Parts: sequence; C-alpha cells; structure tokens
Amino acid sequence: MQTVRDDAGKRYLLVKRSGESSRVRDPETGTEQYRSNDELTFEGVSPLVTAAGAVPDSVRRVLSATHDDRSLGLLVEVTDRGPLSVVELLDAYDLCESDLHGLLGELRAADLLTETRVHGERGYDATETARDAVSRLRSTADGPGTTGDDGGRRRFDGETTEAKTTEAEREEE
Repeated sequence: MQTVRDDAGKRYLLVKRSGESSRVRDPETGTEQYRSNDELTFEGVSPLVTAAGAVPDSVRRVLSATHDDRSLGLLVEVTDRGPLSVVELLDAYDLCESDLHGLLGELRAADLLTETRVHGERGYDATETARDAVSRLRSTADGPGTTGDDGGRRRFDGETTEAKTTEAEREEE
C-alpha cells in the first residue's frame, strides 16, 4: 500500500492502481473511491503514518506515552482530580516513589502533565492536550457527553448524576 495526495493536498491510501484510475481509501472515514491517476501524486510517506493521521493528535500522544494501564490510569486520575501534589499521589496509589517519578517524567515529556505547586509542594496537573485526549477517549468508550462540559475535571457518581467535587476544588472554594 502507498500514500497518495490529490490536487487539494488531501492524503489517501492507495488500494489498487490501474492504467487510468486508482481506488483510494480516505484514512479518516474509511470510504473508498476511484480517482483519476492524473489527480494523484505519490508520496514517500508510510501508509501506516497516513492511517494513524485519522486519530486526533491528542489521543495519539496519549497512546504513545502510556505504555500500560498503570500509566494511563495515572494520567486519567491527574486529569480528573488534579492538580495533585506528589505527596497526594504517593499516598493515593500503589506506586513507589521511583516508579511514580518515572511515570510522571514520561507524561511530562509528552506534554500531558505540567509541574505546578499544590499546597506549597511540588505537584502535577493535566495539560489541555491531556484533558482533550481523555475526554475523546471517554466519549469513544462511553458515548458522547459523559464527561460534561468541564473538560473531564469532575467525576460523576455511578448511581446518581451528581458531580463529586474533588479535594483540590474544595480547597479553592
């Protein structure tokens, strides 16, 4: 499979090429269509890179930075409950200090977490990229509208529709 581009700059995956036309697939929608070969330019971009382009940038960043459920869970928790101090993170989760700092470093390097001060101590908060990605992942898994209009910062009780206020939000009030 190869990557091709039309005159407008839109990328497609080449499915089949014949003498005068080619069947191409739109990586964002999966729809296939025939296009004249005169309208297509062959590119040196990997077809896998083109296919990955259908996934929003924020979600691709999370997929690249989180290697297991533990790192994804940490990102989701900081997104939901943040900002959180390092002490709060160590108290709340079953991570040793070394493992926690390793995960936090990876998430910071991916620009998913940012270092901040919480109660005068070093802490972490989710970036807008992380909030967007977690919101998109949740809407894909649970259907649209499950995180509310707050960017995923409030948690919802499973038995009611009431938002639970996080500890950080209570202290801000």
